[in-house]
Amino acid sequence: MKHKAKLLESDDLKRTLQRFAHQFIEPFDDPKPIGIIGMQTRGIFIAKRVAAYIKEFYGIDVPVGVLDVTFYRDDFRSKMKLPTVQVTEIPFDIYGKHLILVDDVLYTGRTVRSAMEAIMSFGRPSSIKFCCLVDRGHRELPIYADYVGVKIPTHTNEEIRVFLKELDSEDAVYLVNREDE
Repeated sequence: MKHKAKLLESDDLKRTLQRFAHQFIEPFDDPKPIGIIGMQTRGIFIAKRVAAYIKEFYGIDVPVGVLDVTFYRDDFRSKMKLPTVQVTEIPFDIYGKHLILVDDVLYTGRTVRSAMEAIMSFGRPSSIKFCCLVDRGHRELPIYADYVGVKIPTHTNEEIRVFLKELDSEDAVYLVNREDE
């Protein structure tokens, strides 16, 4: 797949995640009831980095969980291939927590809807906010992000690719043309 444009570089990504750390803590006099849940796959690494910045800036250990929404997706049964199920691990009680779901790209809103359904199967948080690194538009459901790194309007034949050092050996965000299938 050929990259059309490099939208964010390593320094841009770092500044964005640091901004998220401040934004997550800012509304709370007592940040103890906050929990961050990273959505598989890249949302996990974004969530962990933001939690590390919160620790660095405020000295607060915010619990981080991992969520896989595979079985909660509305297209789960309609896909022909066998889905890859990944880990869900929420090592804290979500009851009464103010949760922040974290993902790399917001597109149609269907994954976020699935994530909220999955969260509710674990308990009842006080609130759920959503954070995405990139909002690319094209919503199919009335879902928005409370925290957005950058808004990049795209065409339907384009995709946003987030690269993270933990998985891809670089931190960057690219705009690419969708592969012909």
